[in-house]
Amino acid sequence: MKVKIRDMLLMLADMVLVFLVFNLCFRYCRVYINAPDYLYMEALGVIIPVYFVVLFAFGTYRSLWRYAEAWEFLLCSMASCTAGAIYFFISRWSFQDKIPFYFYLLLAVSTSMALVVFRLIYRVYRDYVTGYKNLKKPSEQKRTMIVGCGDACNRMLSEIKIAKNCDILPVVGIDDDGIKVGKTINNLYIAGGVDDIESIAKKYRIEQILIAIPSATNARRAELIEKCSKANVEVKILPQLLDFETEDKKFIQKIRDITPDELLGREPINVINEDVLSFICSKTVLVTGGGGSIGSELSRQVAANSPKQLIIVDIYENNAYDIEQELRRHYGDKLDLKVIISSVRDYPRINHIIKTYKPDLIIHAAAHKHVPLMETAPAEAVKNNIFGTLNVAIAAKENKIPRMIMISTDKAVNPTNIMGATKRVCEMIIQAMNDETEYTSYSCVRFGNVLGSNGSVIPLFKKQITDGGPVTVTHPDIIRYFMTIPEAVQLVLVTGAIAEGGEIFVLDMGEPVRILDLAKKMISLAGKKIDIEYIGLRPGEKLFEELLMDEEGMKKTAKDKIHVGKPIELDTDLLKNQLSELWNIVSNDNLSDCEMMSLVEEKLHEIAPTFKRAENVPSVNPEEKDAELAQTPAVC
Repeated sequence: MKVKIRDMLLMLADMVLVFLVFNLCFRYCRVYINAPDYLYMEALGVIIPVYFVVLFAFGTYRSLWRYAEAWEFLLCSMASCTAGAIYFFISRWSFQDKIPFYFYLLLAVSTSMALVVFRLIYRVYRDYVTGYKNLKKPSEQKRTMIVGCGDACNRMLSEIKIAKNCDILPVVGIDDDGIKVGKTINNLYIAGGVDDIESIAKKYRIEQILIAIPSATNARRAELIEKCSKANVEVKILPQLLDFETEDKKFIQKIRDITPDELLGREPINVINEDVLSFICSKTVLVTGGGGSIGSELSRQVAANSPKQLIIVDIYENNAYDIEQELRRHYGDKLDLKVIISSVRDYPRINHIIKTYKPDLIIHAAAHKHVPLMETAPAEAVKNNIFGTLNVAIAAKENKIPRMIMISTDKAVNPTNIMGATKRVCEMIIQAMNDETEYTSYSCVRFGNVLGSNGSVIPLFKKQITDGGPVTVTHPDIIRYFMTIPEAVQLVLVTGAIAEGGEIFVLDMGEPVRILDLAKKMISLAGKKIDIEYIGLRPGEKLFEELLMDEEGMKKTAKDKIHVGKPIELDTDLLKNQLSELWNIVSNDNLSDCEMMSLVEEKLHEIAPTFKRAENVPSVNPEEKDAELAQTPAVC
């Protein structure tokens, strides 16, 4: 109802404008022409309905003039000129030569200008009068620098003017296009290029920086983020163009924090193609640990590629519920989804699930992965990681499942902690099962540290920064390989499509990242002054992670960024005996914690000889190390 009233009022206002302009033009021209009064009434009786019909037909009343773009004003001008031309032909036919041509020309131009100016005045009124009331006081807004003064910036500035309770106060713009520097965009002054960000931020007392370049590549965004971090103010960003296409939101609603993959500072690795995705299509896929950070993204990607059925198995009902609700909201009845609460430790239950649903592919993501916690609970790490994997692998064999992929970690390479050692044993189990099974193909994928996953360093740093610090870094020299959650999921899906059995796949993740540099960048981007505290390496932690053991070697696959290590010879019978002995240890409730730790560690050494405790790393004087690092180029 409100829309109809608005349209009627706008139509009435337009007709009043047409009447006023016609009256002025006619009175003006009557001085030079000899036209009787009745002619005025007849002409007026024609022009009002002509303009009404034409403006309505052109759709000028469907536009929300508060948000109108240039083409809508152009459309209004075209409609007005068309109405003027139609009126000219009608009046020429009706009144013959009693009214000269220049009257029609003056009338058409004047009416077009009046209609457009009326809408511009309305737009200015809404923007600067009504819209101004919606804004917070300048003292409640953040003085903001906008990097990138193109179409996105212009659109965002327009939205800021009319948004309710917006805390953004645009103060100055930055753009690398020298032609723009010194000019304004939507009343925002463009003061310099990206190399001037730090100095301009100080000059204009900037409290927040917005990067408004949706078309920028990840490499370019990383470069801009690095420049902005030097200003030591909060930095936010507009997402890439693809996100604008998938969500119907205003620009200011899409402003967000820097994501983990943008902090990584490299282009995302893409190894997915149609052949890989078609592998999932019409297949039944089972994901253990499907509610975790990796498992849930695996579930999303599988669901997006038309599987016959997706089965999510997880012991933690909250995570399982969250991913179930998300997928049901997104796909509804189009996705055949089963969510099952179960533990991979329970062989009869896991075997029943696999026997019932007969998946074409099992992705085994369920595991305990937190290094420090597993140091204090070695029996739980063994039960969940080693025997949970063994249960799923045996059930896959018994039910003749075509493929099983186990998710491992780079910490399994020459492990120095219980968690890494258990994952190395899991890899050995997968290889042994592949060697003795003809029907089922078993493979492993090794992940680096997954940015943004539960328990990873970035969520920890983010929470510490939010709480006011300090940010804890184990050691100034510690470095890690990082991959994003989408990259990790791609690696799993590609493995499922190309694995022949027994392989260990790894992703080329580029150069390792120094954790200290990552912490400093996150602090700078948050715009806070927070101390960094060195707490020393945790039990079982080492400074450097590796991707493959020396004896595995590394060779390329058909996918450029994916490498594979050759299987190591195993004594399968010996492994079975060792696992039986290990089970007897961890299932013995009469052992003390100290005895359990000693016996588990001893047996893991026996099963996986590459398991060796890391040498003690000397403690570091933070001040001395900071002085040393100041002269050392950053890795990330």
